[in-house]
Amino acid sequence: MNLNKVQLIGRLTRDPEIRTTPSGQTVATVGLATNRTWMDKAGQKQEKTEFHNIVIWGRLAEIAGQYLTKGQEAYFEGRLETRSYTGKDGVERKVTDIVAENMQMGSRAQGSGQGGGSYQTRQAQQTSPAPANKPAPTQEENIPTINLDEETDEVRLEDVPF
Repeated sequence: MNLNKVQLIGRLTRDPEIRTTPSGQTVATVGLATNRTWMDKAGQKQEKTEFHNIVIWGRLAEIAGQYLTKGQEAYFEGRLETRSYTGKDGVERKVTDIVAENMQMGSRAQGSGQGGGSYQTRQAQQTSPAPANKPAPTQEENIPTINLDEETDEVRLEDVPF
């Protein structure tokens, strides 16, 4: 059995960088910061930030380029992919990216009041160029957003059906 699945919620560290491959495929790259908090043995709150490279293809890349901004909350679902490249110093390096297959936009930075949305790709969309005549999503679609600061309800054991 094999599984290569990643789910991340965090804040964008930079605006998406949009490029087009020689075959006409749109690709976006963006950085995402995630935080982990825990209590150490002394009872002090500790926090660690991880930085992730997100790669987005096809129509989802176009949407990311149009709507995502630095500092915005976002959810990405996808897979890990490791690639190699030779640096300017001639040394071969490896980097692991998250290739996004699903994305949900959260609230924008500095409380701009703009909502977010959820978008998903299909394998077919990742292998062929996106049609240029497809309209972009609008704010009127009433798309749900995520809020990292929102308190969650506690689940009681007697409410669990199994």
